[in-house]
Amino acid sequence: MTIALSGCGSTGTPRSVTLRLVAAEYGTNSDTTTQKFWSALALAFESEHPDIKVDVRVRPWKTIDSDIAEMVEEGKAPDLAQGSSYADYAKGDKLYTADEVMSVPTQANFLSQLSEAGRVNRIQYGLPFAASTRLLFYNKKLYRDAGLSAPKTWDDIERDARALAERGVTTPLALPLGTEEAQSETLMWLLSGGGGYTETADGSYNIDSPQNVRTFTWLKGLVGEGLTGPVPPSKLDRATAFSAFSNGQVGMLNGHPALLEAARKRGIEVGAVPLPGVRGKAKSSMGSADWMMAFRQNGHGKQIRAFLDYVYEDKNVLDFVGRYDQLPVTYSANEAMAGNRKYADLEKFRSGLDSSELFPYGKTSWSSVNESIKKNIGRAVEPGGRPADVLGRIARDASAAEVAE
Repeated sequence: MTIALSGCGSTGTPRSVTLRLVAAEYGTNSDTTTQKFWSALALAFESEHPDIKVDVRVRPWKTIDSDIAEMVEEGKAPDLAQGSSYADYAKGDKLYTADEVMSVPTQANFLSQLSEAGRVNRIQYGLPFAASTRLLFYNKKLYRDAGLSAPKTWDDIERDARALAERGVTTPLALPLGTEEAQSETLMWLLSGGGGYTETADGSYNIDSPQNVRTFTWLKGLVGEGLTGPVPPSKLDRATAFSAFSNGQVGMLNGHPALLEAARKRGIEVGAVPLPGVRGKAKSSMGSADWMMAFRQNGHGKQIRAFLDYVYEDKNVLDFVGRYDQLPVTYSANEAMAGNRKYADLEKFRSGLDSSELFPYGKTSWSSVNESIKKNIGRAVEPGGRPADVLGRIARDASAAEVAE
């Protein structure tokens, strides 16, 4: 009876618990795979906590959300998982709250904007893990050869794209509205046009607003002139567009920090500016966050708490963001990054995070609205497509999802 109640074996040694973590792949090859980061971190953690083991399985971003959903549906939820949304699981009472699995100092160290974005009904379930913002990248050599300066307005973008096309640039402006990351590309341009996905006052969807229709009408005009390259935007994924930029075939595109490093390794001289708006700088930049979720199913809250407090120590946060060109999600790591010249290239991105606009992560309807955007938005710029009709279709899908929520 004593053995059973104490949870000890015959030797009196506490039984070890194994935490299962499903992590996202941020690397691009076997040398940079995220598995190496997590394996080293798990080993270091286990040396300090011999009663807790960590089993890490890395999944590609393209399937990780569906992989997690399948595990949960089969009753085999991991203890921890990274993904792009958490609200559905929170609504189903499948997640620990942040204060159940994090110490007060760790939880309080999150950037306030990201803590807010991680809440459902004012309770935080989503734990931000990595963040990024976007800037408009341009190929400095192509611009210099065409006698152009960095664009500041929509008129500049249009003028520059025509000038680059006249000089034979394959894709003057890359517009990746393929299913891989259409929701991100769309939000960037909506913000540049003074719109967005939601109304700031009450957080309701406003996808077919006049500003958004105007933005996609303008983009359709660029596509119609052949200024967005030979691949239709609805068929162009972000990874393909990024690769083309790194190969010197793209004049302009929206990019994040990882592309900056990849392009430079290929010898591309990169310029980066805040995304231009109609008459000047866009009202805000787009920010994004990847989320850690802690599932209740296995009852390992105490062990999860110990592991997460370790994961979010500055040394580990900075190790990760330094390897994968992401932005830290904690105040202390941001301060450390700001004072370190090693991260100078990330400063433009980091400084814009506080004022950036995020996806409506806390809406349980967001995952279905996200899918509707990916599926439909490319049609808005196709020949014969009507931006108002396409945005209206997505808006109706959003309204239906809100009712279901």
